[in-house]
Amino acid sequence: MDGNDVSGRRVRRARLDRDWTQERLAERAGVHVNVVKKIEAGGAARIDTYHALARALGLRTSQLFETPGMGADTHADDRAMALLELRRAIAPPIGLDGRVPVDEAGPVDLVSLRRTADTLVGAYYRDDYRELGRLLPPVVMAARQAVEDLGAEAAALRADVLLMAGRYLTQVRAYDLAHTALREAMEEAARAGDRTRAAGGVCLQGWMLLRQGRLDETERLAVDTADQVEPRLSRASRAELGVWGRLLMRGSAAAARNNRPQEARSLLRAARTAAMALGGRSANDPYSWGRFDLPGVVMQGIENHAVGGHPARVVGLARRIPPRLLAGLTPNTRNRHVLDVANAHARLRQPDDALRLMAGLRETTPDWLRHQGLARDTFRCARESRRRPLTSTHRELGEFLGLP
Repeated sequence: MDGNDVSGRRVRRARLDRDWTQERLAERAGVHVNVVKKIEAGGAARIDTYHALARALGLRTSQLFETPGMGADTHADDRAMALLELRRAIAPPIGLDGRVPVDEAGPVDLVSLRRTADTLVGAYYRDDYRELGRLLPPVVMAARQAVEDLGAEAAALRADVLLMAGRYLTQVRAYDLAHTALREAMEEAARAGDRTRAAGGVCLQGWMLLRQGRLDETERLAVDTADQVEPRLSRASRAELGVWGRLLMRGSAAAARNNRPQEARSLLRAARTAAMALGGRSANDPYSWGRFDLPGVVMQGIENHAVGGHPARVVGLARRIPPRLLAGLTPNTRNRHVLDVANAHARLRQPDDALRLMAGLRETTPDWLRHQGLARDTFRCARESRRRPLTSTHRELGEFLGLP
């Protein structure tokens, strides 16, 4: 019996325990009845759909699933040829002596390699995943060579390269390879004696688990690590406050998706404390946990309302956000916020507002948008509630998302 069968059986059992019809569950969850029928028959759905069903049934989302394994996400074709070179770089064959064969390419210049690694950051924050996928394999291999030649001196650099690889692979849903990259990154951070860098790896690992729907594990990992690295506020560096705050936000996001709103609010209050300790400044680590500041905490609160099924609150809060705050967000945080607002409009049967926001995302960040399952859900919802025919722009958006 696979995971989909188990989830379907648990949805059906919980529904029957409440003496509900499939139609009533669908209405309370805000999904189409055919979605309920498909899941109960053993079909798959997005994690957001399971979250909506669990919320309607009064369950934690994780209760609908088996204990998940570390295999790749069923939607991620991470054996695709597009990832072959990166797979060779991150997970090369091992010889009889337990060593990875490395090319004899002469001594590695760490300064030049660091500059090259920084180009990865630029590509990631431009949402240029094609360029990032092209750049990563040779940089990953060069970083491995650097560690072979220089040992601990190059460990922090290789950790950063692998952290960026883990971010990219999580974004494109190649979860098994992302796990390998992040595990090795944390090992290199430990070799470099950099606890904060290792904690950043944990934060990224939490994002990967979150996208797999492993909500209990994400919350527990984030909270436990946050407890271990919690700094003394009066002496903490920006990096220490940043990674601590991001871990708390990761735990809050997992709790919100797992129908644990009280825990989500508690963790977000602690994250706000970390942000306030920054005194209005931002903390940054472009390779691992990204940026942390008070506007990011505010955005996480709105996102929690979105996954908690409060679309009117999402739209209302979004309208009160000062433009200068939005302008100061990282591209990924801003894009996610706009998509959350678009989804809220769709659920409130305001399809034109939803489609307008999504068309804007397609214009400004197409590579990011095409990897967002929530974008496809939002488009479907908006299309179903729009009384007038779709415009040519709307139809092009649907085709872009693979929804003709």
